[in-house]
Amino acid sequence: MPILEARRIRKHFGGVVALEDGNLSLEPGEVHFLMGSNGSGKSTLCKVIAGVVAPDDGQLELGGQPVRFARPREAKARGIAVVYQELSLIPRLSVARNILLGSEPRGRTGLVNFKRLKAEAAAAARLFGSVLGADFDLDTPVDQLPPDAKQIVEILKALAAEPQIIIFDEATSSLHREQVRVFFELVRDLKRMGKSIVFISHRMEEVFEIGDRATVLRGGKTVGTVNLKETTRDGLVQMMVGHAVGGARLERSHRVPPRPVLRVDGLRSRRLRDVSFELRQGEILGLGGLHGQGQSDLLLCLFGVLPVRGGTVYVECERVGAQSPRRAMQQGFAYVSGDRARHGVLLVRPILENMILCLLQKTHRLLFARKRLAGDVRQVAGRLNMLFGALGSAVNELSGGNQQKVVIGKWLLTVPGILLMDDPTKGIDYHTKEELYGLMRTMCEEGVAVLWHSSEDEELLNHSDRILVFNEGHIVDELAGERLSELELYRSALKSAHEPG
Repeated sequence: MPILEARRIRKHFGGVVALEDGNLSLEPGEVHFLMGSNGSGKSTLCKVIAGVVAPDDGQLELGGQPVRFARPREAKARGIAVVYQELSLIPRLSVARNILLGSEPRGRTGLVNFKRLKAEAAAAARLFGSVLGADFDLDTPVDQLPPDAKQIVEILKALAAEPQIIIFDEATSSLHREQVRVFFELVRDLKRMGKSIVFISHRMEEVFEIGDRATVLRGGKTVGTVNLKETTRDGLVQMMVGHAVGGARLERSHRVPPRPVLRVDGLRSRRLRDVSFELRQGEILGLGGLHGQGQSDLLLCLFGVLPVRGGTVYVECERVGAQSPRRAMQQGFAYVSGDRARHGVLLVRPILENMILCLLQKTHRLLFARKRLAGDVRQVAGRLNMLFGALGSAVNELSGGNQQKVVIGKWLLTVPGILLMDDPTKGIDYHTKEELYGLMRTMCEEGVAVLWHSSEDEELLNHSDRILVFNEGHIVDELAGERLSELELYRSALKSAHEPG
């Protein structure tokens, strides 16, 4: 008998249909993936199960008995925990306090027993062992942690309640490869303990590595459920998009213009060591290697967010001095982050405000014609195939993929010459990724140069003209032509900066 069953779940937000016919049957001790494009209803279905959202119609059963949760604490009391893509941590509280938030050990007086709290938090943290990093400390406020450590704290917080059903919504999107490996071992242990797991992920390799079954949603309706041992990647994608799919690889340009628009010589920062390269007009240059080897630091240094300790940067043959984001924008840079909540959008503000923010900063405009700007925004939104109700709607009302389109759209309005992108497809669906790849190629044909980093090696290999491989802040190799392969990328990523190419 299923431990959890959702039947014909329906939810509308005003005129927007989030779920029309959502169905899910979860067995004890299985890892069940929810698949579908952004906006297909996956997260809404999970929020109904977790008591965050009340359904308009439908039936939810737990252990064969009908249930209806009015608030998250009711679902939590029945053994349901959720790890959300948008973290629910309290920034100023310590790691230990966040891990045991709501499950704090208390003494006879009812007050929190901080000694036991720290001991229990330490025991929980040991589940991730050495992949937490040397800087991870239980007394550190979580707002001082890097994104991967915050994600791990969010996972540990959910597990501390000892739930029977755990929902992971893009739980690996901020983790590097070794952390994902440890996390998957933890998931397998939970499965052996009889725990039931619902997993939302857009990384196909994860689906087939850890999953038992998958349920696909499209347009707010459940399309079907499949045994993952009896289907293929293309079969799943076809269910998600509603038609057959071809190869994901886009044809590379064989005529990259030789003129460099960006030249970097001996760049140094806290993490970077003597980084030198050229970026040509109309080229897509990837930054590869193991996670956290300086790729993101390079992008942030070029955009003026992180300080530079040495080296020179030339844009269109003109030397760039001390950098800041505003100066970088004046020089034609744009920066797209995959961390939408922190560096991409103002989630509670309207779409229109978010889309015009960078343009107003670049042009120093204090007065503007709202009607004209709204027309420009709608034109860019149309180019990006954005789905939204009105420009006055808050960004947090959009799906993750459409939120990321807002991040990209606000920079398109500035007409950039050099596009810096740091893991821009993190947490967005297959179809939206394909749209982004196509946009990258179109922009390059229009003369824009792209410098980007991706945490997905296959994505980087399929959609880059060249790849600079980083290790410990150095560029240790450059891959191009026939060397653009998974084998060469892995081999180079493990190469020391002092080894010969």
